[in-house]
Amino acid sequence: MKVLIKDPSSMTLEKFIRLFDKEGCIVLLEGKRKVLKSDEKRLVEIGRLLAASTKHCVFRSGNAGGADAFFKEGVMSVDPKRFQAIVPFNDHMKSVKEEPGLYERISLDDINLAREPQILYESKRNKQQKGLVESYEKGVDPKNSVKGAYIVRDTLKVTGAPSQGISPAHFGIFYDDLRNPKSGGTGHTMVVCDNQIVPYVNQKVWGEWI
Repeated sequence: MKVLIKDPSSMTLEKFIRLFDKEGCIVLLEGKRKVLKSDEKRLVEIGRLLAASTKHCVFRSGNAGGADAFFKEGVMSVDPKRFQAIVPFNDHMKSVKEEPGLYERISLDDINLAREPQILYESKRNKQQKGLVESYEKGVDPKNSVKGAYIVRDTLKVTGAPSQGISPAHFGIFYDDLRNPKSGGTGHTMVVCDNQIVPYVNQKVWGEWI
């Protein structure tokens, strides 16, 4: 499913549910690691509200700390089976004790990138991140290769890997740094959404849904 939205900033919760609560819909829940203390409860609340207000949406995250963790907490409190984590390595966040199989977990390590050329292509379209992605491809610089893996993972969250059964994202809900918007990994994910014509909103919009 592909839903074209001219003005995502006018999206309401009711409209979101009507357009996107359909079988197979993937909704990104993404954001900065640094979260304002006053926003922590709001992130949990919107995750809970989205999961409780829908029946079919699967909520996809990078499973990082900060905003991702708060979004996840909200969704998991309602329906863990509709949470999906895409991680850069098989052992990512393994120190966090969780019940095995509680939610779907997909690792970049298990993706055959040769079968999904759009992932590396989209990753390198972002000129600010191109060098890190090339280091990841070559695997010659361990520090930059790790950073590059996170960027490629962020691309995968949007594009999916259709030949390997991983659907692309259909909508994004972001917690951004409004003083320095669309920067870092979160910004990269937003840029890929722009390139893939995946509509998204930030807290200026979803903050009105709570």
